[in-house]
Amino acid sequence: MSTVEKRSVSLSSELAAAVDDAVASGEYGSASEVICDALRQWKASRDLHGYTVEELRRLWDEGINSGPSQPFTADTVKQIKQSALRRLKEEQERA
Repeated sequence: MSTVEKRSVSLSSELAAAVDDAVASGEYGSASEVICDALRQWKASRDLHGYTVEELRRLWDEGINSGPSQPFTADTVKQIKQSALRRLKEEQERA
């Protein structure tokens, strides 16, 4: 079993009520369980996206430095759709 570290958090009235409601309904045994579940989901969401703050900053800079955007034409939209469908097919074949 992992080590448990105690933390103190402050919640808005709305969030505190939501935590209390989850415990009162029997969905969770304690407020701590609600917070731990929320943090696990938050971590999983962050891990799923896989970007660090540094990566997001680099991507932002890359976008800014790429110059002004160009309007889409019907051909551009068609190429984007074809590329997306090709990538989707490749991912499905790998799975």
